[in-house]
Amino acid sequence: MSIPNLSQSDIIDAFKYRHATKEFDSTKKLSDEQINFILTTANLSPSSFGFEPWHFVVIQDPALRELLKPVAWGAPLKLDTASHFILGLTMKAPMTKWDAPYINYMMDEIKQFPPDVKEMYTKFYREFQERDFALDTDKKLFDWAAKQTYIALGNMLTAAALVGIDSCPIEGFHQKNAEKLLQEKFDIDTSKYGLSFMVAFGYRKAAPPHPKTRRPLTEIVSWK
Repeated sequence: MSIPNLSQSDIIDAFKYRHATKEFDSTKKLSDEQINFILTTANLSPSSFGFEPWHFVVIQDPALRELLKPVAWGAPLKLDTASHFILGLTMKAPMTKWDAPYINYMMDEIKQFPPDVKEMYTKFYREFQERDFALDTDKKLFDWAAKQTYIALGNMLTAAALVGIDSCPIEGFHQKNAEKLLQEKFDIDTSKYGLSFMVAFGYRKAAPPHPKTRRPLTEIVSWK
């Protein structure tokens, strides 16, 4: 594996180029290679304890996109014009609690821990949930896991910008109604997964209406 050698100026230019694209050029589509590149950056994203509490559903069926519109007030124009539209799902407590079958699967099959390492890792993970962060309700566990899912989202947005692909993260939806729809029409088990975000990818139809605005670095960073 070679050491990355991207220039800092090129990376900053990509961050400046990225913006929340409100309408995409519906005539321009990402290739399979391009969308798989973006999804691979999600797959390679870090997560707490490395347990990857996420799942991503790519919605390309126009009929299914249409079903999302009534429950996602921030998405209709993106649903109509984006090349690819993704639902970011986060695992709920039955998947992420320290003794959940999924956690055992991750340690046994994916990480392939030997028994002594698994025992130690399980102890740390349990103490983290019960003592360090007091993740003692299903809601707290979901919100904590959703933080991990947002790391993957940020990496997808940045990776897309680095190769000139536009995007728009979306939280403009009614979570309860959206999850009911996902259960009924999208074959998603919402006892195990909740909807954290939606995100659209494609190519902008027009330039951003105004320059990017941010507070100065000196206002958001303190040195001690």
